[in-house]
Amino acid sequence: MKGSKNWVFADGDLPPKDGGAMEAHEALMIFNLGKSDATAKVSFYFEDRDPVRDVTVTIPAERIRCYHLDQPFGDQKFQVPFGQYALVVESDEPVFCVFGRLDTRQPNMAYYSVQGHTFD
Repeated sequence: MKGSKNWVFADGDLPPKDGGAMEAHEALMIFNLGKSDATAKVSFYFEDRDPVRDVTVTIPAERIRCYHLDQPFGDQKFQVPFGQYALVVESDEPVFCVFGRLDTRQPNMAYYSVQGHTFD
């Protein structure tokens, strides 16, 4: 398994906080199976504003990092706004990426995760 250096997730939709016992959130998981640390640049694209590009994170060798996107993200502490967005991950080392959402906006809350699309 070697992973990919470029990933796209087109269906971000950060749910607003509702004060419930289980907080809604989205998460980006980046898994680095390699022997070297990976530096990833994550860019966010929106329906109604300019993109925010190259927010950086480091994933140590042979480790996974889970980033809750409702919390300040990356070295720049970017705050993802609530609502629709897409993101692109560009890493200097091959990694595996998965995106997940816990949506509590209805009684039958749902958690799901999706594999991104790669474009190496």
